[in-house]
Amino acid sequence: MQERQLKAVLFDLDGVVFDTEPQYTVFWGEQCRLYHPERPGLEQEIKGSTLTQIYDCWFSGLLQKEQPVITERLNAYEQQMDYDYIEGFIAFVDDLHRHGVKTAVVTSSNLPKMESVYRKQPGFKSLFDAILTSEDFEKSKPDPDCYLKAAQKLGVEPDECVVFEDSVNGLRSGMAAKMKVVGLLTTNAQAIVAPLSDLQVSNYIGMTFDSITQFLHFTSRS
Repeated sequence: MQERQLKAVLFDLDGVVFDTEPQYTVFWGEQCRLYHPERPGLEQEIKGSTLTQIYDCWFSGLLQKEQPVITERLNAYEQQMDYDYIEGFIAFVDDLHRHGVKTAVVTSSNLPKMESVYRKQPGFKSLFDAILTSEDFEKSKPDPDCYLKAAQKLGVEPDECVVFEDSVNGLRSGMAAKMKVVGLLTTNAQAIVAPLSDLQVSNYIGMTFDSITQFLHFTSRS
C-alpha cells in the first residue's frame, strides 16, 4: 500500500464544528408540527438533510408556497442561534496547524447563515485555510463534489484528506470522495455512523495530529 501523508482536514459545520444540531431540532420541530401534524417526530427524520432536500421531500406540492415563509423564519432563527464549538475543537485545529495540516469548512449553509456565524464567532475565519458554502458547489451531499472542490482549492489529493462529518449524507459524501472519514456522534447513533466512517468520536477532547494519523494509518512526517 502506498504511503500517504495527512495534508488537509475538512470539516462540516453544524454538529461537527458547532454544537448546533439541538437548536435546529427545535426549529424544525416547530415547523413540522405546524405543517405535518400527522407525522410526529419528523424533525428527527430530517436531521442532516440540506434545506433543499427538506423542501423537496416535505414542503413541495401544495406546501411549496410556504417555502419562502419557512426560509425567512429560518434566517431569523439562525441570526439568534448560539454557535458554541464542539468540545476540544479549537485545540485540535491548533495542533493540526502546528503540524502543517491545512483545514477547511465544507458546509451546505449559505452566506447569510455564515454572516451570523462570523458575527457570533469573530475568530472563526482564522481557524481555516478555506471556507466553502452552498454557493461554491453545484451538487449537494451525498455527492462528493463539495469535498473534491475543497481538496482542489487547498492543493491536495483526496487520499491526503480526512473528512469530519455527522450526517448520513455528509458521511456518504466523504466516502464517495475517496477520503478517510471520521464520524461525529452528535446527530446519529453509533450504529448508523459506524458503517459510513473509518472512526467514530463524540467530540475532539484529546484528539491530536499524532492520534488521527495513527488511527487512520497516515505516515508520520519527519
